[in-house]
Amino acid sequence: MVTSIREFLKLESASGILLVGAALAAMVVANSPLAATYDQLIELPVEVRIGNFEIAKPLLLWINDGLMALFFLLVGLELKREFVSGELSKPGAIAFPAVAAVGGMLVPALIYAWFNKDDPVALSGWAIPAATDIAFALAILTLLGDRVPLTLKVLLTSIAIFDDLGAIIIIALFYTSNLSVTALLVAVAFLPVLWWLHRRGVEELTPYAFFGLLMWVALLKSGVHATLAGVVLAMFIPYRSKSGGESPLLRLEHDLHTSVAFGVLPIFAFANAGLALGNVSLDTLLHPVPLGIALGLVIGKQIGVFGFCRAVALTGLIRPPQGVTWPMMYGVSMLCGVGFTMSLFIGSLAFEETGTNFLFDERLGIIVGSLISGIGGYLVLRLASPDAVSQQPPAATTRT
Repeated sequence: MVTSIREFLKLESASGILLVGAALAAMVVANSPLAATYDQLIELPVEVRIGNFEIAKPLLLWINDGLMALFFLLVGLELKREFVSGELSKPGAIAFPAVAAVGGMLVPALIYAWFNKDDPVALSGWAIPAATDIAFALAILTLLGDRVPLTLKVLLTSIAIFDDLGAIIIIALFYTSNLSVTALLVAVAFLPVLWWLHRRGVEELTPYAFFGLLMWVALLKSGVHATLAGVVLAMFIPYRSKSGGESPLLRLEHDLHTSVAFGVLPIFAFANAGLALGNVSLDTLLHPVPLGIALGLVIGKQIGVFGFCRAVALTGLIRPPQGVTWPMMYGVSMLCGVGFTMSLFIGSLAFEETGTNFLFDERLGIIVGSLISGIGGYLVLRLASPDAVSQQPPAATTRT
């Protein structure tokens, strides 16, 4: 188990480093003579047509709606595995990371809403600072090496699991538009088919992929965000093999993890992080949208994650995992303010169809808030963990 966790954390941290590189590359290109080419690339029209049926979107939305569906499929598989047989299947292991995640989503959202309460369009981005980017956060945590216990890394991953679940619920409930009942009914019609495949114990993944693709197309046309098809599909992938062989869910999760970590997420980062800094000024930074996002990530995550856990711990109902001190927990709460990937994704949902150009503002707030949180979390954890510690088997949760 410990070996598996370490391998997972190495993969996540390597993915985070690649994400940093992709984001930096996008910003360099967006502030170079290649900026016009970059804009033309992400706005390149891409069409798929069969008779009178067509899907026509710019390349950016194919990445955000299409490739990110694979990311959400992976998230769904990880959620199902953890709640079926992982540490999160044990009631005692759920409470601490769950409280941290709830606080870490609620307080940043309230801070953003307070700054943008007078602008209904800007207010639609309230969920942007509620997200945590586990790959980035783990990459920063890994820089500390053996200074931090393995249980702390696993705790951060566990908080991110609940954070992902909250983001899925938020997207499903609040970020749908122009709902087409007919297309939605078509998508729902595939659920009994997927249930039948699961009930019959079908372990070949091709039928699930085929009907999952059809459900994705139907959701794309329905107005419900198409990436949710990945989460729904994951719930029907069998966890246990009736033949006694390898778990279909674990096999698919293993196959997806590398391609998502080193392909989908860096492509998403490069397509969404291009921020031209030429006209950035103090007034730009103090605009309610970037200011609300940055303060939500930096201040809101600290108050939400650390404050909620500390307050509930005083009641005696929960306690940190073994080996995790409160100063370490404060450092983790700051790292949770690294929102990058999921924050950018939610921002694109909130503002891409409003007709108001808040995309620059939300990217600026995400980058500033994530940068401050990452640096601050690293420094706090370095001070809280001055010496190397023995890496004992974790008593907390893990995605692997």
